[in-house]
Amino acid sequence: MLRLWMLLGLAAAFLHAGSVTVAAAANVGDALKELAREFERTHPEARIRVIVGSSGKLTAQIHHGAPYQIFLSADMGYPEALRRSGEAATEPRIYARGLLALFSRQKRDLTKGLALLKDPRIRRIAVANPRTAPYGRAAAAALKNAGLLKELRPRFVYGESVSQTAAYALGAADAGLIALSTLHTPRFASFKKNEHWIVVDPQLYRPIDQGAVLLKKGESEPEARAFYRFLFTPRSGEILRRYGYRAP
Repeated sequence: MLRLWMLLGLAAAFLHAGSVTVAAAANVGDALKELAREFERTHPEARIRVIVGSSGKLTAQIHHGAPYQIFLSADMGYPEALRRSGEAATEPRIYARGLLALFSRQKRDLTKGLALLKDPRIRRIAVANPRTAPYGRAAAAALKNAGLLKELRPRFVYGESVSQTAAYALGAADAGLIALSTLHTPRFASFKKNEHWIVVDPQLYRPIDQGAVLLKKGESEPEARAFYRFLFTPRSGEILRRYGYRAP
């Protein structure tokens, strides 16, 4: 509880004229920072403040009164819940579709696809927690449909968000199922497709509809409304595609 109030206090400190506080799923954090810079370039009076975390935890914070003005989720379920609770000022909209990647910091024979994870030398597999992170649920679905979930589950190292999962894949784990968008960020720039990572076959899971809502706390703020509209422009779509997302 103390940690929650500390976070709420930090977020409250961001609220001033021209400032927009955006709560965002960890997978979209890096892309959102570029979106914010692009928006601020044409709206010099605005300042976009970004707070990232798992979609589930951010939703819980909104329920507890966190002063966020826009919410970008890793799926549509949490924005829908905020609409039903009356905390969203708009209907949820898809801003991007997310994809999974199989990643290893060591070069491996990725032609095997997910079956590579059966290799006994891969003792720890980083996945996002399916209870709090939509990418974790997508990873579980892909492994289940590949007939591998039951066999591989004992090796899972869970991250509370895709950002933490990616950190585990870079360190404590031998491989990981992470957001494709993560591989388009600077810390993964040295890793090569087909040597260190591949896109997981989208036929094995449903690409993730990532949803956004303008929250009640941003409804009366012109800059918040303007940035929310910007998320659905062609320019925003161009930036999101560079980070490994599909267009809605």
